[in-house]
Amino acid sequence: METTIVGRELMSVQVRDALIEYFREHGVKPGDRILSEPEIVELFKVGRSTAREAVKLLEHDGLVEVRPGLGRYLSSLFAATVDRPITRFESVSQMLAGMGYSSRTLTLSVEESAPTDVEATALGLTAEDAVVRVTRLRSDHDEPLMYSIDTIVRSHLPGPIKHVDWNGSLSALMRDQGKEMTFSTARIQAVNLPDEAADRFSLTGHDPWLLITETAFSTTGEAVLYAQDYHRGDMFSFNVLRR
Repeated sequence: METTIVGRELMSVQVRDALIEYFREHGVKPGDRILSEPEIVELFKVGRSTAREAVKLLEHDGLVEVRPGLGRYLSSLFAATVDRPITRFESVSQMLAGMGYSSRTLTLSVEESAPTDVEATALGLTAEDAVVRVTRLRSDHDEPLMYSIDTIVRSHLPGPIKHVDWNGSLSALMRDQGKEMTFSTARIQAVNLPDEAADRFSLTGHDPWLLITETAFSTTGEAVLYAQDYHRGDMFSFNVLRR
């Protein structure tokens, strides 16, 4: 069977997800040996390095284990995989698409300023540094889904900020600037949306929201983005695999 991978999402991530689906569709069970890298290359028509990175992602997720001298095998954790676990790092656009939402993004404001104390601590900045703070609303038709405040280090964005398409994926934007985000630290809590935002953007009546406060890091460990994402509490839940 030949499978084609398309889209803007990082290729190795696409292949990882496609492999998980392949295992399910073909009845691959924990303890079974998985496809070799050459087989993955042939199946998905990707490069050897992409296949290798996809397998490493599976190992990182604990779904594949290496048996020295024998190869790679599906681990027992595969039997307990959860749908879109909170521990998987992905962009908001990817998450909403994966949940079946036809979301649209409305940029409410974009401002360039000095960082707040919280932003400076999260991003490793001083009071003399500058940040770009983007406030956006994501909706599915007329239903608001998420209210987000994203803070990016200004020096990571060349040129005027008015030339940036802020309705697009910030993960893709930072990847284009050589600041690909690969992991994050996050905290989740149930809160009410700030009164000012609720009143200004007609978001009253949806409390409580699930607030994920997150700092995303690049492949070199550099803090790239500080995010405050408010998710509709009656429309979102997050799954956790404990081990």
